[in-house]
Amino acid sequence: MLQGYVVVGLYLLMSFALLGATLLLWWLLRPKKPNPLKLETYECGVQTVGDAWVQFRAQYYIFALIFVLFDVEAVFLFPWAVAYNQLGLYAALEMAFFLFLLLGGLLYAWRKGALEWV
Repeated sequence: MLQGYVVVGLYLLMSFALLGATLLLWWLLRPKKPNPLKLETYECGVQTVGDAWVQFRAQYYIFALIFVLFDVEAVFLFPWAVAYNQLGLYAALEMAFFLFLLLGGLLYAWRKGALEWV
């Protein structure tokens, strides 16, 4: 019974050893020519004037999170739609409940003003 764990442990040990050897080889072979220009933070475009740290409104992040949430939940709808003809009434009711929860979340976000782009 423990032989399976020994194989997994050896595999993990070999993986970490290979990773360490690769990183060590990379560190030894890399070019070492530091330059003040190379050590600067890279930003394309015009040089910034003043403080580059700008605070964004939290509402932009909330809008993006809501988008990602509904986008991921749309992925759950696709397999159900593909296999709709083979599913029974129980699956249709479960999906109706899922869509009802999505609609409830959308209405909540709408009423809270999270979907307003300012």
